[in-house]
Amino acid sequence: MKTCLIVDDSRVIRKVARQILEALGFACDEAENGQAALDVSKAKLPDFVLLDWNMPVMNGLEYLNAMRKMPGGSKPVVVFCTTENDINHIQEALGSGANEYIMKPFDADIIRGKLEQLGLI
Repeated sequence: MKTCLIVDDSRVIRKVARQILEALGFACDEAENGQAALDVSKAKLPDFVLLDWNMPVMNGLEYLNAMRKMPGGSKPVVVFCTTENDINHIQEALGSGANEYIMKPFDADIIRGKLEQLGLI
């Protein structure tokens, strides 16, 4: 079973994303900020990370940069899921190693389509 780490400071967003991803066959872990996500990733890298940008303690971009430097850190597929929709944010995310980018709000069809596009389902 593929694993997913859902990283968002909103408990509601994490819950909704977990329901969608578990229905698609993923085993999910959650983290409320980038530092918590980094701690989870150090214990075991997930196959897929659904990552918010704006969070306290450590933001999504800081997490992404730190995770990509870890042994095996190039392997997880990372999709930013955020309200940041300007081209500069998207370019910065992709330039830092994100595989894709989706906007909030999202639904099951959006996540399923992105995962199909990335070859994860």
